[in-house]
Amino acid sequence: MKAQIVKASALVAVATLASWGAYAQDEAPAEPAGPTPQEVAAQNMDELLGLVKQGQARASSENEAREKRFTQAKANQAAELKRAEQERQNEERRSARLEKKFEDNELLIAAKQEQLKERLGTLSELFGHLTAATGDLASQMDVSMVSAEYPGREVFLKDLIAKMSGSDRLPSVAEIERVWYEILREVKEQGTISRFSAEVATPSGELSQRDVVRVGAFNVIDTDGNYLSFSNNQLTELPRQPGGAFGSQGADLAGASAGLHQFGIDPTGPTGGSFLAAIIDSPTLAERWHQGGYVGYAITAVGAFAFLLAIFRVVVLTTVGAKVSAQLKSSKANPNNPLGRVLKIHEDAPNMDPETLELKMAEGVLRETPRLEAGLTLLKIIAAVAPLMGLLGTVTGMIITFQAITIFGAGDPKAMAGGISSALVTTVLGLLVAIPTVLLHTIVNGRAQRIIHVLNEQATGIVAEHAEREHKR
Repeated sequence: MKAQIVKASALVAVATLASWGAYAQDEAPAEPAGPTPQEVAAQNMDELLGLVKQGQARASSENEAREKRFTQAKANQAAELKRAEQERQNEERRSARLEKKFEDNELLIAAKQEQLKERLGTLSELFGHLTAATGDLASQMDVSMVSAEYPGREVFLKDLIAKMSGSDRLPSVAEIERVWYEILREVKEQGTISRFSAEVATPSGELSQRDVVRVGAFNVIDTDGNYLSFSNNQLTELPRQPGGAFGSQGADLAGASAGLHQFGIDPTGPTGGSFLAAIIDSPTLAERWHQGGYVGYAITAVGAFAFLLAIFRVVVLTTVGAKVSAQLKSSKANPNNPLGRVLKIHEDAPNMDPETLELKMAEGVLRETPRLEAGLTLLKIIAAVAPLMGLLGTVTGMIITFQAITIFGAGDPKAMAGGISSALVTTVLGLLVAIPTVLLHTIVNGRAQRIIHVLNEQATGIVAEHAEREHKR
């Protein structure tokens, strides 16, 4: 029994030493590994006590080494803390010196500015006017067409403005005189027609060297008469040239060497050429007609039909009127005209009683009336329907415009105005068709009624003569 207890105690001791050796190995992995407790087998209690004593000695030495490392780390941290505190104190003293220097510099700057102000005296007002004049001149030269011939003038002006904006630098007399020279040159060149070579960009972006003619500060054209625009120090051919005789006038001026030539200039040229841009952006009559869309095309077709119908009826009624006039001069009825056919009724039955003759003559006039009034009803309907078609196109265009506003918003009034303008084109087309159609209807109806009046007059006269003869009998 005692041997079993000793054996169990030895096993417990061996397990304790194994766990202690593993812990010591994790804490100090750099130390050379010796025989582990698992490799040493205790044969008796003495050996077991020796192993336990050896493990305690090793643990004690490791704890001492660990305490030394902790003590050394603490000393290092204290040294770092002391160094950081010293550095903070140095920076605080440096900050105080810089603040004191900054305050001294501010006082010095204020004193220097006051001294500069006293020395400048009335010159400060002069430099203020010079700065304003230089700024206005630089802004004008950015868009002036004179800069196309003399590029880079605005660079000097902008540098001078930057120089005068600072309080420590003043313009020289030469710089002031150059500003005066640039003002005079700009005034002179605004009344000069000059020819020079420059790089011109096409609407597609291609660059080419061309001979151009500058008309003051109003317009620049090339030798083909194409109008050019000037922006961002670059001449660009307008994507759309002004219509009419402006192109031929420009070509004549570009090819002339002397004399007076008619030429259209843009009065807003010195400020960017907004008037010319507005003219070329304005749609032509054909473009406005296409803005009416399908409704506009239908109105145009109806108007063309009404015009052709009215012209045809005028020609027909003019021919018939001439034949009726010839019949009035003839004593024999001719069936090639309405009056002749009406008169032939009496001529074929001269002994007819007055009542029957009157009815027969009235029947003949009624028979001829529809032929003479043919097309009048259709012209009247077209004159009434054309404005309604125009209103239909306007309402349709407004619906499309408001749908676009719903999708894209109303942030661009120009786009909204363009859509409304396109919608109103159909109304204009409807009125352009209705008004001439009403006039043509009046002309055609007048000619027809004139002939019908002659028929009624002659028929009534024949009946009256016949009745008078019968009464005398």
